[in-house]
Amino acid sequence: MKNIEMLKVKIFADGADKTGMLEMYEKPYIKGLTTNPTLMKKVGITDYRAFCKDILTHIKDKPLSFEVFSDDFAEMERQAMEIAGWGDNVYVKIPVTNTKQETCYDLVKKLAAQKVKLNVTALMTLTQVRDVVASFDPYVPSYVSVFAGRIADTGRDPVPMMAAAVEELKNAPLSELIWASPRELLNIFHANDIGCHVITVTNDILKKLSLVDYDLDTYSLDTVKMFYNDAVTAGYKL
Repeated sequence: MKNIEMLKVKIFADGADKTGMLEMYEKPYIKGLTTNPTLMKKVGITDYRAFCKDILTHIKDKPLSFEVFSDDFAEMERQAMEIAGWGDNVYVKIPVTNTKQETCYDLVKKLAAQKVKLNVTALMTLTQVRDVVASFDPYVPSYVSVFAGRIADTGRDPVPMMAAAVEELKNAPLSELIWASPRELLNIFHANDIGCHVITVTNDILKKLSLVDYDLDTYSLDTVKMFYNDAVTAGYKL
């Protein structure tokens, strides 16, 4: 784990399973947590407010992001103000557009003017990054979540764009860039190498941290043993 502890990029745990969130919260290398409606739906959460408030009784000293879920900007604003009131460590996630592809920038300006700490999410272009940064209050902490993993899903290398986004955020000293939706453990090192401030990581990927710098000959043997043992236990015969 020494290599992980030496990284400058902050690792945020991404999930909605209460047990997993609290387990990750206890890890010293986890500097914050995020969730979203999709993750919450996946684990069967039905009462959004109750879940969030329950988690906040346990997590009070690390940043925690909760997302609005309206498609109407006036209702987004109302939800954002309620969510922001849940705790000093709470960041409100605002999608970069609604489902009609109408941008959130005016709403971000209104909320930032009220000192709401924001996490603008689902960005995938540098133009979006520039416009979001221009909408922030430079004196209010905020996050810009670029979905680098989804960019990679399209066959594009996200590293050059993320490096350019790091440069854009130098104009907003209290704002931090999040490498969101990573697909593999290596992305943590990608984010670190370009100077990205934060990377959100699911528990499935976090479980692989023990493999950092693992001996590859040993890992090869482990893999061979896995194939052999699975064949034996399955009772395969030729």
